[in-house]
Amino acid sequence: MNSTAADALRSDPRVAEAKRLLREAVLEHGQGLNRAQPPRPELEAGYQDQLQRLEAARGGKPIWPYLSSGLGNGPWVELADGSVKLDMIGGIGVHGAGHSHPAILDAAVDAALEDTVMQGNLQQHPPSLQMCERLLEVARRQGASLDHCMLSTSGAMANENALKIALHSAAPADRVLAFEHAFAGRSLAMAAITDRPKYREGLPLTLDVDYLPFLDPNDPAGSQQRAVDQLQQLLARHPGRYGAFWAEPIAGEGGYYPGSRAFFAALCQPLREAGIPIIFDEIQSFSRLSQPFAFQHYGLDEFADIVTVGKITQVCATLYGQRFKPKAPILSQTFTGSSSSIAAGLAMLRELEQADCFGPDGANLKRHRYFAAHFQALAEKYPGAVRGPYGEGMMIAFTPGDGRFETAKWFVDTMYAEGLLGFICGSEPARVRFLPSPVTTTTEHIDAAVQLLTGVVERYARGEMSKEG
Repeated sequence: MNSTAADALRSDPRVAEAKRLLREAVLEHGQGLNRAQPPRPELEAGYQDQLQRLEAARGGKPIWPYLSSGLGNGPWVELADGSVKLDMIGGIGVHGAGHSHPAILDAAVDAALEDTVMQGNLQQHPPSLQMCERLLEVARRQGASLDHCMLSTSGAMANENALKIALHSAAPADRVLAFEHAFAGRSLAMAAITDRPKYREGLPLTLDVDYLPFLDPNDPAGSQQRAVDQLQQLLARHPGRYGAFWAEPIAGEGGYYPGSRAFFAALCQPLREAGIPIIFDEIQSFSRLSQPFAFQHYGLDEFADIVTVGKITQVCATLYGQRFKPKAPILSQTFTGSSSSIAAGLAMLRELEQADCFGPDGANLKRHRYFAAHFQALAEKYPGAVRGPYGEGMMIAFTPGDGRFETAKWFVDTMYAEGLLGFICGSEPARVRFLPSPVTTTTEHIDAAVQLLTGVVERYARGEMSKEG
């Protein structure tokens, strides 16, 4: 026999039939979730009780009063109070196939057949290997020298591994270069890199980090020169001390500021000459531009020493080249990912390819142009209420009103109440961002989002925020 007992289980016709019946049931019950709906009165009391218990259990209110019912239909999602929202943020980029997608359902069933819920450093399974090989294959398509892949359970952990790999390679160098407004995560080391003082308030500073200005779309040549000048000054001030350059190809949490080939190349070339490892943080940007990786979109493959992915990939990972392979046991995790996240990640990569997301005329860039045109029209009609659009591909944002955090928060909360999910990014100005599902978002969904958003913009233009304040 050339197969295992587990192989026989997976090919059992009863498993295939169970999957078919589950897909059929999910479709039947979810197909009516296709428009924004308010909460159902008979469910509200129980829902509020759950929210209060959640606040007590976790020690603080959740950002939104959001508890999922467990069912959705592409970008539409039902909450446990019976309301239906149009989800254009996807858990901050996690739900790349929307909600209740049949491929993700099948992956979850496959994972449920595994003998363990979690995969880890001691015990791994063939899908772990397949996920590593698949990510590496995608990352090397344009020539990037990425040879190894370490799976992990969170974006912060993937970034921690990236930083350890870089510093280990560059030892005894111990300083880090990053961009102003960078966001890397909320562990101690990542909080040190993240350019948000409030995020490390009361915490020890674990790293010395120096910041460079990012590309200014209003002055690309001037901002590029300022960044290069600042880099040269820092390299001269701390010779041999920099162990890593940390870069998001698109500033995500910082406000959806795109980079460019020229800007990054002007910085990466002297970094390469100085022997400083270059890390591209693609936790948020992966799968959202003309190529799977944003570094590929900008043609930066030659500079990709270490790359991190997460969110939409379901299981997170750190990719790195052979020359950065650690010479000491610095990489190890009891859990490298749940069986379901690894199965869902493989399914997600397949769905992204099948949805024709990529290419210069792929779905990602087409939908950006469509969404951006609507934002432009809103900005022209309500110049005091909307500025933009900003971002690139399936990362798109606008600046609400005066750009204060309080204004962005009002927009996001009012959108939520109306049935549209977006979230805040950036500061001075704060922006409202959307991360639509690359797999399932259609122009009809974008039309619905714009219709809901227009109502909120009109309320702001009438001064309702001021009245509420």
